[in-house]
Amino acid sequence: MIYSTATVPVNPEGETRLTRGQAWAGLELKARDARLFLPPGLCTRCEVVEESATHFVREATIGGAELREIVVLEPERKASFFQAAGPREGVIVNELYEDEGGALQLRFYCYLGLRGKAPNSPEEQADQAQLDGDNGYKAALLPTLKRTRELLAEGKL
Repeated sequence: MIYSTATVPVNPEGETRLTRGQAWAGLELKARDARLFLPPGLCTRCEVVEESATHFVREATIGGAELREIVVLEPERKASFFQAAGPREGVIVNELYEDEGGALQLRFYCYLGLRGKAPNSPEEQADQAQLDGDNGYKAALLPTLKRTRELLAEGKL
């Protein structure tokens, strides 16, 4: 089982302040079209193929992997990506919350396994190390907030 978590402040010193609503708008937009937020070429396809009152289904090609995710949004709080098809199974969560001092934080966490691989296999250990490393999900949180600020400045959020 792979478990990874990372948290970053939404409004670090020196950055344009985002309200919870603005930060949420960025997260929701990323959930609907990750191409707008990921490095060029990493996500080559991302489309919502089904939508209901409680969730939507997106299909994407990210890092060459074909994914199908059931996305559940808890407005201005949490986006959960349940891995329905692809190399991983489990859930990836992006959550907005206030810390003890009232500062808005963005937390990522996931509980994942690799389809067709034994628990704690070398492949799973490598995935765990990648997620926890300098280029893992923590590295993705900061560009998400940066892109949210850019979209806000462009009047597109």
